[in-house]
Amino acid sequence: MELKEELTDLQANEELKPTFKNGYQSFWLQKQISDLYPGLWRMVRMFLLAFPSSYLVECGFSVVTDFLTKKRNRLQIDKRGDLRLFLTNIEPNVDRLVAMPQPHPSHYHYMIIFERTFDLNK
Repeated sequence: MELKEELTDLQANEELKPTFKNGYQSFWLQKQISDLYPGLWRMVRMFLLAFPSSYLVECGFSVVTDFLTKKRNRLQIDKRGDLRLFLTNIEPNVDRLVAMPQPHPSHYHYMIIFERTFDLNK
């Protein structure tokens, strides 16, 4: 319920509407956004800060290159994991994900599951 209230407040905030025209990334990275809407910020920061350094970008390119070369036939994907897991230091709670009763959740439920799985409330 907290996220819905924050989203409603954000949509009604006339002072912030002009700053959104500068782009969504600069909008969300304003200090006042994280202070005024901490719940929304916890959700958004995961998407905005996916590649905080060139190192992670280079790692991503290396992994993709492996998939696109002749080497891909020798890769043991089932033992190495998902491509997205190479690009983050977040440890997923796989047992908790498997135990979830809803295999195809709606977008809202997906965000709640994502938040609970990665313990974003720390």
